[in-house]
Amino acid sequence: MSLAHKISIFPEAAVVARELATEVADALEENPSLVLGLPTGRTPLLLYEELVRLAGTGRIDFSQATTFNLDEFLGIPASHPGSYRSFMQAHLFDHVNLDPQRIHFLNGAAANPFDECCRYEKAIDEAGGIDLLILGIGTNGHIGFNEPGSGLAARTHRVTLKPETRRSNAALFGNDPDAVPAEALSMGMGTILDAKAVVLVATGQRKAACVEQLVTGPITTQLPASFLQLHKNVEILLDAAAAARLQE
Repeated sequence: MSLAHKISIFPEAAVVARELATEVADALEENPSLVLGLPTGRTPLLLYEELVRLAGTGRIDFSQATTFNLDEFLGIPASHPGSYRSFMQAHLFDHVNLDPQRIHFLNGAAANPFDECCRYEKAIDEAGGIDLLILGIGTNGHIGFNEPGSGLAARTHRVTLKPETRRSNAALFGNDPDAVPAEALSMGMGTILDAKAVVLVATGQRKAACVEQLVTGPITTQLPASFLQLHKNVEILLDAAAAARLQE
């Protein structure tokens, strides 16, 4: 199966961000109570800048929206400067009119990680599921913190992070990969595939190889993003660098 007919390629990352921000604004206009799934990392930074800009002009209204973030590091509280919750507060939540009661996040400091994962799944279910899930992709093909392996967890779960994933997150921890928590909590592949619509964003040359495998390769647990081929409503937004290895 190929996802090629659902791919849009733009000249640079900033244009990708503007396109996706417009799609989010249009979706919220159509359904003000939209349930959004949100990523962290370097890729969505430009998107969040654009959403904040649109919010400032009144083009986008988050007041009735609900959000669920994909993942969080295990063993640190939300207040930790390296937490994904702190990241989201700094780059989006503090700058738009989201109701704090409608912001949902995994608690990395939970006393019982298993119970926390169950709580999160229940919250997603009670919200009616995720309407629009935005994803990035790791250089090893992970989405959320679903890392390559012999099997993939279906639901929100505890995961051990690969060395390359910890290196990718080092900027949040003083550029020290060893300071990045070794474990995290993440939505599972089944939870991701249950979203009504998915948009995956990839930018930069470092993502070109995994994008090529995602689009043209087999479905395999060694490339978790490949499971998106099973979803009926996936859009892939790329800049030219990330699309460099795709055939015309």
